[in-house]
Amino acid sequence: MATSISHSPEETQALGEAWGRAAVSGLVIGLSGDLGAGKTQLAKGIARGLGITERIHSPTFTLVNQYESGRLPLFHIDLYRLETPDQIIGAGLEEYFRPAGVTIVEWAERWPEAASHFKHYRRVNIETISETDRRIIYEDFGG
Repeated sequence: MATSISHSPEETQALGEAWGRAAVSGLVIGLSGDLGAGKTQLAKGIARGLGITERIHSPTFTLVNQYESGRLPLFHIDLYRLETPDQIIGAGLEEYFRPAGVTIVEWAERWPEAASHFKHYRRVNIETISETDRRIIYEDFGG
C-alpha cells in the first residue's frame, strides 16, 4: 500500500496524470472518499495522462461517461446512486469492468469485493485532512 499527500487539487491531478501516463489497457481504478474529497480531480488527471482532450466531469446522473480521444479509451463510472452489486450488474455496467482501455469507478466502496473481479485493479481511498490537503492511499491488485 502506498500513500501520497496532496496539498491542492492541482497536486491531486498531477498524481492522476502520472497514473494515466503509466496506465495499461484493462486497468480499473476504484476511487473512494467523501463528497468533495477529490475523486473527480484525480479522474481529471488520469484522463490528462491518457491524452484525453474532452472536458472531464463526474457521471453522477448518467452513470458512465466515455472518452475516446486519448491513447486508450476511458470509461468513467459513478456508483453513487447504486447500492448493491446486483444493482451495478443490473445497470449494465459489467462490460466496463474488463475494459479495452481504462475504467475509473467513483464510489467503488459500493462494490467492496470489486478487487477480486478485475485483472488489473488499483484501489484508492482519498481522505480529507484539511480544506486543501488530502491523503491518497492506494494499492494495486492483479498483474
